[in-house]
Amino acid sequence: MRIARNALRRLYEGEHDLFVTPQNISEFWNVCTRPIEMNGLGNSIEATDRLTARIEEFFSILPESMETFNQWRQLVRSHAVRGAKVHDARLAATVVAYGLDAVLTFNLTELTLRGSGLAFSIHETTNRSMQFGPSERPEIG
Repeated sequence: MRIARNALRRLYEGEHDLFVTPQNISEFWNVCTRPIEMNGLGNSIEATDRLTARIEEFFSILPESMETFNQWRQLVRSHAVRGAKVHDARLAATVVAYGLDAVLTFNLTELTLRGSGLAFSIHETTNRSMQFGPSERPEIG
């Protein structure tokens, strides 16, 4: 968690615009309220609601649009996306539809932004390395 906080702090201090999508928030709610024995956090609805409200205060929420849907349809067809990867494709479609510079994620898939140079990624396997998109390459230890 600390590496995510540090990355967000650096982006915030660098005056980057920070966004989430409704999908991010629903996935957050899912993990927070899922029982621990099912790989969740086991939080109550009340605690999850408080955490979600903090996310909503800190980030701008990008509304879903027809352009996002159209981009998603194009991505899933052209990359033959199947199963749970359709959710990653939806986030990639949001990046394209809104013309975002980068995305910060623990779950960068090959599909998400293959070859675009747009992705910020935190590799959870090392908890140390980060890759930055073309807009900025800050030093993070």
